[in-house]
Amino acid sequence: MSSPLSPSPHRWFTALRRTERSSSGELLIGINMSGKTRVCYSCQRNGRLTCRRTRLGEPCLKTYPLECEGLLRRARVTFQAGRTLKESFRVAQLEAVVRMLEEHECDFVDALGKDLHKPRFEAVVSELILVKNEALYAINNLKKWMQPQHVERNLSTTLDECLMVSEPLGVVFIVGTWCSPVETCLVPLVGAIAAGNCAIISPSECTAHTAELLHRLIPLYLDNECFHVILAGTREVVELKFDHVFFTGNRSEGTRIAQAAARTLTPVTLILGGKNPCYVDQDCDIATTAQRIAWARFHNAGQSLVAPFYILCHTTVTARLVQALKCCLTQFYGCDPRESSSYGRMVNLDIFNRTKDMLWRSGKVAVGGQVIEAEKYIAPTILTEVTESNPIMQEDIFGPVLPVLTVNNVDEAIAFINKQEKPLCVYAYSSNSKVITRLMSETSSGSFCSNDSILQSLMVALPFGGVGASGMGSYHGRYSFDTFSHRKSCLLRSTRFECVTYLRYPPYEDHNLSLMTWASTLSQKSQGWCHIL
Repeated sequence: MSSPLSPSPHRWFTALRRTERSSSGELLIGINMSGKTRVCYSCQRNGRLTCRRTRLGEPCLKTYPLECEGLLRRARVTFQAGRTLKESFRVAQLEAVVRMLEEHECDFVDALGKDLHKPRFEAVVSELILVKNEALYAINNLKKWMQPQHVERNLSTTLDECLMVSEPLGVVFIVGTWCSPVETCLVPLVGAIAAGNCAIISPSECTAHTAELLHRLIPLYLDNECFHVILAGTREVVELKFDHVFFTGNRSEGTRIAQAAARTLTPVTLILGGKNPCYVDQDCDIATTAQRIAWARFHNAGQSLVAPFYILCHTTVTARLVQALKCCLTQFYGCDPRESSSYGRMVNLDIFNRTKDMLWRSGKVAVGGQVIEAEKYIAPTILTEVTESNPIMQEDIFGPVLPVLTVNNVDEAIAFINKQEKPLCVYAYSSNSKVITRLMSETSSGSFCSNDSILQSLMVALPFGGVGASGMGSYHGRYSFDTFSHRKSCLLRSTRFECVTYLRYPPYEDHNLSLMTWASTLSQKSQGWCHIL
């Protein structure tokens, strides 16, 4: 929509927040007369100044590669000027993140509802509260995290200082996923801010309303030179030179991201989805187990990287577990989940069709199975008589389908898990502590949780990340700060005691070597060798 402006587009705003210029014109962001945030692009056409506004709910303009390169250059200049180094700046930005979530909670809930049909409860608890917790935890601990860490001294370093200094990496690129579009963009951003970096954030295009909301709100709350949101293809952007790339998503896309980053020697953190196994032992509380598994698998209509993806159930309790799961689904979502305000929808038709095809070609439907393409609706579904060769066991499931396989004992379960790629999470339900210990110690995964699901991935005090095929690196709390920091080793020495250190200088003599060899034998058991240097 275009219209001539006289005398200036600035008349639309009672308070102009900022103005940017680009090759396409001028970007104005401000508050209009009704008190709402507005964005407009002004440009010269046929000698007349025109302005095109974007309103809440209208599509944002796509960010093209040249614009991304310009944003990266701006962020790098700002970083090199040292703007992000002070603790006060970092705290102010973290407080702004909290304020943004509080002041626009309804907008985030509305956007997530449009994208995923996500219930308000799930939007607030599984997205907004998680980000606020991370930000508040970082604010409360930032001073301690930023302090140099001293290492243990020994006889030869008594008068020296040995310490590690955490310094920011620079400009980092954060790529979110559609499963949890707010949490996967903003939780890593909290770590990047706390560590003193500038950041460019790329929300998933699959959740367009949430991406557009972040695109509008972040410039109004965070520093406009340090933090930018782009709506662009990620692989092309990754090929630009960043100082770190943080990606959350599926394995195939994560592989392409890592390959693109490797071309510029850019380090990456990858949080990748996979098949998270869940073992249910014969010795467990079936009712509680069913409730916790059903909640974890079917919240957000099964679209989660950390949910249990399949159950390995002891053969003696399989029938009881399936019946208990059926009762839980009725309790959670009623007789018709389609009518429940607590149940979500698939994010798009591509994910809908892939999940539907796998569902119909695998096992036997014990519960659910109904699909409505027009609504992107798939009922909460439990499959039995599933085999390892079924399609649903060969591909990642991002939908409300839970396959149940049977095993005769815990040894069989462990062998099955270890035969697969290393998952992001392993879950085990048992009242037998020895069974829990065996699953925890004899399998390898990014995380482990007993007698519950997902919670280990939400705690700020625990690192969360993958291993092997489920990713690399970790985040949350202090671990996010470390991910986005370089821990620089520093040795601060004086020029004293040259009467001892002269032994290392040429010309080399056997007598000096003997003394140094003797010194190394004294220190081998404690701090390494040749501290006489």
